[in-house]
Amino acid sequence: MKKISLAVALIFIAVAGYSFLSSSEKENTSNLNTVKQINYKKGAAENLEKATLAGGCFWCIETIFRDLKGVESVISGYSGGSTKNPTYEEVCSGKSGHAEVVQISFDPDVIGFDKLLEIFFHIHDPTTLNRQGADVGTQYRSAIFYDSDNQKKVSEEIIKKINESKLWDDPIVTEVSKLDIFYPAEDYHQDYYNNNKEKSYCSMVIAPKVRKFYKDYKDLIKDNTGK
Repeated sequence: MKKISLAVALIFIAVAGYSFLSSSEKENTSNLNTVKQINYKKGAAENLEKATLAGGCFWCIETIFRDLKGVESVISGYSGGSTKNPTYEEVCSGKSGHAEVVQISFDPDVIGFDKLLEIFFHIHDPTTLNRQGADVGTQYRSAIFYDSDNQKKVSEEIIKKINESKLWDDPIVTEVSKLDIFYPAEDYHQDYYNNNKEKSYCSMVIAPKVRKFYKDYKDLIKDNTGK
């Protein structure tokens, strides 16, 4: 009887312990699962590099980069703030300091970091400080979070080049900062547009951007993407 009682007690402690995990810890575990599911696909190229970019709502830019040749995966998430394991609600409050970002895993033999930045500066407005359209706040700022000296150099060169080209009437205000920590967003944010096309934000805001992107960069779109 004592052995049975001890076993039951241990099971109870284990279950109770899990139930008291903070919501952020549970969300972080879910987010790690997302990274594993997206990043470690069978047959993925071994020489992948990563680019972490912020250009307003991550739903908008995620779906565009996802369809590029040479891109293995795109994960929506948060970077650039001070709050550990931030939730979407904390980021949206503007108090966490994080920006909504996408982390792109790409094959540099197929598409270079400079080409990704060229596209990045065409699909959002890098001249508006802490806003994209109706989305306002530091969480919607334009930013490049580099993970190497080369990425920093390329970023600064591209910004200078685009400013000189007068692609935009106003100067670029895109932040260029070293990547500290990337936190993947909650599972329901991943591939949000393709999973929620019927929602008004997707049909009215994202869809027009996607159509324009397909028109402007049709040669760079994956062959198996039918939109």
